[in-house]
Amino acid sequence: MKSVSAPAGHRAAPGAAPGARPLLAAGLLLLPLLSACGEDHVSRYPQTTFAPTTEMGEIQIGLFNLTLWLGVIVGLLTFAGLGYIMWKFRYRPGAPEPKHVHGNTTLEVAWTLIPALIVAVIAVFTVQAIFATQPPPPANALNVRVIGKQWWWEFQYPVNGGRDTVVTANEIHVPVGQPVHLLLETDNVLHSFWVPQMGGKRDLITNRVNSLIFTPREPGVYLGQCAEFCGDSHALMKMRMIAHTPQGFQDWLNNEASPALEPTDSASAVALGKKLVTTGVCAGCHVIGGTPMVGRTGPNLTHFGRRRTLAAGIVENNAANLHAWIRNAPAMKPGSLMPQLGGDIPNALTDEQITYIVAYLQSLQ
Repeated sequence: MKSVSAPAGHRAAPGAAPGARPLLAAGLLLLPLLSACGEDHVSRYPQTTFAPTTEMGEIQIGLFNLTLWLGVIVGLLTFAGLGYIMWKFRYRPGAPEPKHVHGNTTLEVAWTLIPALIVAVIAVFTVQAIFATQPPPPANALNVRVIGKQWWWEFQYPVNGGRDTVVTANEIHVPVGQPVHLLLETDNVLHSFWVPQMGGKRDLITNRVNSLIFTPREPGVYLGQCAEFCGDSHALMKMRMIAHTPQGFQDWLNNEASPALEPTDSASAVALGKKLVTTGVCAGCHVIGGTPMVGRTGPNLTHFGRRRTLAAGIVENNAANLHAWIRNAPAMKPGSLMPQLGGDIPNALTDEQITYIVAYLQSLQ
């Protein structure tokens, strides 16, 4: 008997029956998903919402999972019913036409009540989550004022019973185990505060103060950003939330409340940089505690050297990046209010002067 080979392009895998081809293809599609299960999810996706570290985040992911699994169940039942109907009433030569079921009251009531019941269940849990994630601020909460800028973040901490204020930028520090109450506002356009592992987004609206309350549970560094389109450098408006142990947070706060350290050698690059910063163009926009600088347009630089990033989290805080930022900030962040200070412009700072400024700013620990 003459054998018949499969058409070109439709050969089964060696050792596999023709009916196994769909299963083999499905297995190949699932391999990337299965291989990803063994990897560290947070390291691959540092702004994931699926690894919450606060009670607010856990409530939100719980509501998401409820909606997801109800949707999966509805989808599976729908496709199962569709598959049964396609098989049961498939075309067969000589078979009579199936009976019509138009006007089946039981069926119509079922497909109306079941979705309504599912939506009602989701609505109940949604309302509970809304109230649970917007409670009144606890008496022991740490109050932090958050101000959205163009395009960076300012964080203000009241100290000494509210008589003084610690001001920092682009890195918000919080203690583990203590409720944190963020007072969110903007001094320009709309922004949206979002640290995914801490909880949901909350808008910063002009002439209004919004509130966000959560309790960090694990020390670590959590990445965040603006989640509301706010202009040219919206995607470059990043931040970091650093969760400390209670003692670690208190140590950080005490250091931030102290003035900047003075250079020990008056002839050093640091001392030359301080003179350029405190008496030059920088003084018009920035504040450094313990110096005559009183500018309020740009970030507070009192302890700038301790920050891990600059330009609102877009680059590492090192000498090379800081030099490039001072020389031509708009080239790194379009639309930034930080002007170009070096290069081919009138009265530009020389590269040597910028090097001195970098040395001073990095000394501000």
